[in-house]
Amino acid sequence: PMPLPEPLRGPAFSSYAPEEVGWLLQDLSAVTLEAPTEEREEAIQSGGAHYAESLPVEYQPSHRYQALFHAALETSAARIARAVGAVTETVLAELPRRRGHLTGPPPRPVLASLARAGTPVGVLMRRWAHHAHGLDLPHYAISIVRGRGIDTTALRWLAAHHDPADVVFVDGWTGKGAITRELTAALTEFPGFDPRIAVLADPGGCVGTYGTRDDFLVPSACLNSTVSGLISRTVLRDDLVGPDDFHGAKFYRELSGADLSGTFLDAVTARFAEVADGVAADAARLAAEDRRPTWEGWAAVERISKEYGIDDINLVKPGVGETTRVLLRRVPWKILARRGAGPDLDHVRLLAEERGVPVEEVGELPYACVGLIHPRYTRGATGADGRTVA
Repeated sequence: PMPLPEPLRGPAFSSYAPEEVGWLLQDLSAVTLEAPTEEREEAIQSGGAHYAESLPVEYQPSHRYQALFHAALETSAARIARAVGAVTETVLAELPRRRGHLTGPPPRPVLASLARAGTPVGVLMRRWAHHAHGLDLPHYAISIVRGRGIDTTALRWLAAHHDPADVVFVDGWTGKGAITRELTAALTEFPGFDPRIAVLADPGGCVGTYGTRDDFLVPSACLNSTVSGLISRTVLRDDLVGPDDFHGAKFYRELSGADLSGTFLDAVTARFAEVADGVAADAARLAAEDRRPTWEGWAAVERISKEYGIDDINLVKPGVGETTRVLLRRVPWKILARRGAGPDLDHVRLLAEERGVPVEEVGELPYACVGLIHPRYTRGATGADGRTVA
């Protein structure tokens, strides 16, 4: 096979410091890949194009929305720091058991975050390991695409440079668990890798390694590239990505004036010391708990699909993070909000108002909210409520 490409690092690719993450991606910054939201939605739903073949036009947040991001960060930084600590401690405690290394120096995890939502979390976990234990964990970002699988060239790179058994996959949060299933399927051809994903928040109950199962706002879900090192979503298109290439992504250097990636990381890192006791308590509780996946989220999504007459389960996006993304880059139909969900949903309500999307309060919901993408989307079609969908 061809020699493997090398990871990209900041500042040449991304606004993260070079030691914080190596991107197992190729730089497609020079290629025009963005398409208008409505056009993309039509192509995706008609089966004419896969979502990873183009990029949404990056949402430029209004001043009100930016203010909400900062408020959300202020109120949730300590909660995120605590979840980061808890999931990192769980990973550090689990790896020797997973590997059967019960004596001698414990193996050192190699973090492989799923680009791009997982990457800020991977950076924070790396920072926690350094803060709490003086460990310097390798961290790479790798692309996985729903329906297309994981970047196999990136897996080959990891296997060539590290012991696959030390690799821990990291993501931001779970929705209904589609990526969890995708990763398990993708790794069957790569023996030695463990498909279990570590996440900050697991409201869907679909992983066993998490910081919390609460569905709360991770502010990195509020923004796109400007909280993810100025990197786009990953791109997989046959004319751009050959069999020995890494998947692609763009580095939006031109957005550097609006970049909050460092602000987000530093706000959370600044709370590490004050949450140490809480983290120790959480880690002890998690170690003693039955953390097997319940797939409660998947069941809820199936129930909602039936109730709202949605045939494609991929159009139901559960959880605060996924709902936010629906409002930022898809064509939302309506938002279901758990009654009494409170300020965690302030930004969701604002985005829904900006886009004219109804918010429906519901009682029984394992998530704080669920975003429904418009089914049977065609531009100018009439929605179920008789309004024109745009």
